[in-house]
Amino acid sequence: MKLKGSIKNIISCLLIALCNIAYGQKSIPIPNKSQLVWQDAELTTLISYDLHVFDGKRYNQAANRINPIADYNIFNPTKLDTDQWVRSVKDMGAKVAILTVTHETGFALYQSDVNSYSMKALKFQDGKGDIVRDFVASCRKYGVLPGLYIGIRWNSNYGVYDFMVHNDNSPFAKNRQQHYNKLCEQMTEELMSRYGELAMVWFDGGAHGPELGGPNILPIVEKHQPNIIFYHNTQRADIRWGGSETGKVNYPCWGTYPFPYSHSTNTKEIFKNDFQLLKEGDPEGEYYMPAMSDAPLRGHNGRHEWFWEPGDEKHIQPLESLMDMYYGSVGRNSTLILGITPNAEGLVPDPDVNRMKEFGMEIKKRFSSALGRVSGKGSNYELKLKSYQKIDHLVLMEDIAYGERVREFSIEAKTKKGWQLISKGTSIGHKFIAKFGQIEVSALRLNINKSLAEPIIRDFSVYNSSSNP
Repeated sequence: MKLKGSIKNIISCLLIALCNIAYGQKSIPIPNKSQLVWQDAELTTLISYDLHVFDGKRYNQAANRINPIADYNIFNPTKLDTDQWVRSVKDMGAKVAILTVTHETGFALYQSDVNSYSMKALKFQDGKGDIVRDFVASCRKYGVLPGLYIGIRWNSNYGVYDFMVHNDNSPFAKNRQQHYNKLCEQMTEELMSRYGELAMVWFDGGAHGPELGGPNILPIVEKHQPNIIFYHNTQRADIRWGGSETGKVNYPCWGTYPFPYSHSTNTKEIFKNDFQLLKEGDPEGEYYMPAMSDAPLRGHNGRHEWFWEPGDEKHIQPLESLMDMYYGSVGRNSTLILGITPNAEGLVPDPDVNRMKEFGMEIKKRFSSALGRVSGKGSNYELKLKSYQKIDHLVLMEDIAYGERVREFSIEAKTKKGWQLISKGTSIGHKFIAKFGQIEVSALRLNINKSLAEPIIRDFSVYNSSSNP
């Protein structure tokens, strides 16, 4: 069935491309089915868990990358409950959850047959535990799409630093590198084949392919997970990093990109102007590759913590900051990935759970009840309200199944003093959100002034956030 779905998606994309050619329109990059699911999700989470959650110390990335954990049996989450993790994700409104299977320690949170540094080695649950198994089951139970994060760039237990075992050309180094590459391929085989269909696989910092001396993991992923979001290596990337870990991207943020992978072999293109290409994309790009916006929930007041630490609750992002991220990510054609972390007991702490729930409720409050909406094809739309009503938000969405077509637009509102310009922009993509001071209007007009082909608007809607319960 997966193969049939994939073929249908290819045929659909070809038909759209042929229509563009027939009407003399520029070829427009088209998202695949998985990319459409990804952007429709809008809000997702990264659940970060590793051995150093249990050491009682402040997380130190530089040290963790080079210092092996002295005793892996510190891993002992006595109240482990992956159902509780996923319920908290569901309550926030996230549709995808991604689990760190391995991170910088190299420890694997599942029953690996090839990596002895895994849950098989633990006294916890008599060495029979499998958090990946439990996590995926919890996701399916609560209707959240599961994804896996595989960190192979750093492995302090194995002595791997920035993908490499050693940086010399000795026979020892070459043999160890080959062994590590094989291990990464075998782990990828296990993870992609054992847990059913997955929404996403995330190789942290990329995954060096064989052309760079690393493992050949892409064919393995494609063999077992043809519909997955793959992020990423220098062979393929279905999404791109948004250029910062602030939970926001620049505006405009185009869903298209000039390379088939998010890191150019010419790194100058990527690092130029503070990652501008990653943050904004390229409206002329040949490849559909939307941006993700990632940030940890515990990232307030000078902190930036992806992993749980004791006494760190005061650094949970305030609701206002989370909403600012939402406007700066989802409202700018990007998907937000919020980092959450279970504690040493194996539970997402109550303050984190409560803030996530507040976040989800606030999004619903502001955007669940449209005062009016229209959709359709063409360059001009009028949205008439029943009477003069107060509004403070508007939402625009293109039907991106046909590609990003709009290049310039403006929106006018009919007030008691006549028509007034209230918003304008360039990129719409999956979603554009405009927030403004309350105004009283009876109608709105969307004028699309420039586009690559006939615009297809999935939604043009207006809201009054203060009027919703």
